[in-house]
Amino acid sequence: MKSMEVVIEGNCYISGRLERCCIGIDGGKITAIAKDLDGEKVHSFDGKLVLPAAVDAHVHFRDPGFTQKEDFSTGSLSALCGGVTCVFDMPNTRPATINLASLRDKKKIASSKSLVDFGLFAGVKPGTNVASLSKEAIGFKLYLGSTTGELLVPDIASIKKEISDIGASGKILAVHAEDEGMRNKDVEKNLDDHLRNRSNSLETSAIKKIIRNAGKDCKLHICHVSTRDSLSLVTGVPNLTSEVAPHHFLLDRSGNLGAFGKVNPPLRKREDRQAMFQALKDGAFDVIASDHAPHTIEEKEEDFDYAPSGVPGVETMVPLVMQHVRDKHLELSGAIRRLCERPAEIFGVPKGRIAVGYDADLMIFDMAKISIIKADALHSKCGWTPYEGMNAVFPKAVFLRGRLMVEDGSQVGERMGRDVLAGQV
Repeated sequence: MKSMEVVIEGNCYISGRLERCCIGIDGGKITAIAKDLDGEKVHSFDGKLVLPAAVDAHVHFRDPGFTQKEDFSTGSLSALCGGVTCVFDMPNTRPATINLASLRDKKKIASSKSLVDFGLFAGVKPGTNVASLSKEAIGFKLYLGSTTGELLVPDIASIKKEISDIGASGKILAVHAEDEGMRNKDVEKNLDDHLRNRSNSLETSAIKKIIRNAGKDCKLHICHVSTRDSLSLVTGVPNLTSEVAPHHFLLDRSGNLGAFGKVNPPLRKREDRQAMFQALKDGAFDVIASDHAPHTIEEKEEDFDYAPSGVPGVETMVPLVMQHVRDKHLELSGAIRRLCERPAEIFGVPKGRIAVGYDADLMIFDMAKISIIKADALHSKCGWTPYEGMNAVFPKAVFLRGRLMVEDGSQVGERMGRDVLAGQV
């Protein structure tokens, strides 16, 4: 066999199990998997786990319009250092990503800044030209509840045509499922008040409404499921996938986070958090996604009622999950399924697996090395984390399309992020 451009050897996760082998890489793709391979450049990780890198299907990198909070440069570095080599960015920027011009402008920004590969969501509002956007957007995002930005659609009837067009396009419709018509608008002083205004019933009502209105042809993806009452609604439904965020299975309203724990959907009661974690263990969700939504410390220190909603998490998502794998609270196969394989499958990108023909996106772990999460060691521009002080296992190295990008927590590779749909347009 000819010599490969790059060979990576270690304890590799292949087809659901770990085996000592070599991964051969040419042109950024995995071209061979064998016990022994020759390479022009060989990276040996003897005794370490070699896993497919993660795909984060839900990030807010705030670029353009809110770059004091984050931009594609800092957000993508955070992703990379956490083992994420592909992100899908949400449309609630300024301007909102709701037409071809704004989508292409954001694509230029991301292409010039991003260290990781990316896809861009387009927002759905009445009058959205789905046909023009569908070839260049990774999917469409519908906000049924108010949150950052101005993309709220409280009345599903107003976008029946747009939903039908999305179904015909074959693209995913990702949904922020909170029923705005049921939301209380009382003054909020703490996380209990925030939960009271956005009770569990908002989520279940919105999920029922979108399923009822989407029809059988539209592929629905329910974002950040957060309540135990929703679990039966997102299980076993044709053409529906679901997502859970780490803050909803690791944090709840009882934590002493104040406005730094203010997020939509809200941190809920301990019983809901425990139900999310158990459902994750049982395989109920398709995807773990961070919903990385940074705001500055100054913004979060405002009076609770005025502080914006959202928490950062793209850099800590995989390390926190890997800590739970290490502690035997989660199976490695389930973690890889939801962090890597399923998001890539659902959105149709050749990532998330160590298999011939896939992008050579890999993360390497020394499971003996535990770190304590500290905000000042992370890379997001926002400068804080709701997971301060928690144990985590960060990747020792991260490869994007066969190129070493992160080693021992530091960037070592040059920017090479690109739009995952660029070759398909």
